[in-house]
Amino acid sequence: MGWPMGQPGFFDLDERYRRLSETGDPLVRLAGLIDFEVFRPQLDAALRRSDGSRGGRPPYDPVLMFRILILQTLYTLSDDATEFQIRDRLSFMRFLRLGLEDPVPDAKTIWLFREQLTRAGAITTLFADFDAWLKAQGYLAMSGQIVDASIIAAPRQRNTDAEKAALKDGQVPQAWAEKPAKLAQKDRDARWTLKRAKARKAGEDGTKARIEIAIPVFGYKNHISIDRAHGFVRRFAVTSAAAHDGAQLGAVLDKTNTASPVWADTAYRSAANEAHLARNGMRSLIHFRRRPGADLTPAQRKANRARSKVRSAVETIFAAEKHVFGLVVRTIGIARAHTKIGLANLAYNFRRFIWIERKAEAA
Repeated sequence: MGWPMGQPGFFDLDERYRRLSETGDPLVRLAGLIDFEVFRPQLDAALRRSDGSRGGRPPYDPVLMFRILILQTLYTLSDDATEFQIRDRLSFMRFLRLGLEDPVPDAKTIWLFREQLTRAGAITTLFADFDAWLKAQGYLAMSGQIVDASIIAAPRQRNTDAEKAALKDGQVPQAWAEKPAKLAQKDRDARWTLKRAKARKAGEDGTKARIEIAIPVFGYKNHISIDRAHGFVRRFAVTSAAAHDGAQLGAVLDKTNTASPVWADTAYRSAANEAHLARNGMRSLIHFRRRPGADLTPAQRKANRARSKVRSAVETIFAAEKHVFGLVVRTIGIARAHTKIGLANLAYNFRRFIWIERKAEAA
């Protein structure tokens, strides 16, 4: 015999929300601390729709849809899973400010919204809007900046040698051009690269040497700079995985940082980058690179160790995006990858802001 079920009322729902808050619903703090209205002007500009006289149901509020994309990023959800979870979870409904009687955007609507943002190239501006909001809250970019990049994997492409050669030359393989459906499923922007693990010498205590290995990875790169004082991502750029890290230094440098030091690994050390930093009044703290046939001097090794301690802070961002957000690019093309990775960088800044505010409250 089942339990008797009564008609749910307003106070029943209110009681459930209260219980969710008491058990630590993280979305309550997210909704309370982040002013999502700062994104509305740019969202409205990016999502201007065609003449409404053509009919069809009215569009959903763009801020509501943007909140949905943030939920997707935080909880690693596909479009179909997002639609289901919104319908299923009261915490999602409350975060989105939806009542039980309100319509829920379906998976296709979510996909179309993200596509519109991608076509408008809106993510970079939305990211900058939040950075401006952070500064208005007193979180200026301070104490210098740390620059680094991380490979974001994408589904591997099974291409022939001839197809690979054509792609490398910037051409569309003939077999793909003749089959538009196949072409639409091929990512022509992602590239292969080798991810190398650092070798370790045998220790005097008998520790065995670790052999250096090169792991082939297919996908894109997330290039970022963070401010040392607060640890927010301040600038980002997205390239194929094969792009050289050092070539992106100018694209991610934050000229608004109140201090001049710039930390980065040896991939960024070049005469061109050193000159670029000097021209912009920045002080290079890029790791020293060993010259062929020569070892680093003791002073250079000591400097690199000190710089590594500072530079390690950037790994927190990449770890959160890959292991907490489960960041993988499953879309096709660099424009969509830019949107996906940009949302991850933005969502990380949301979490970082909440953590800093909570820490300040506890102090």
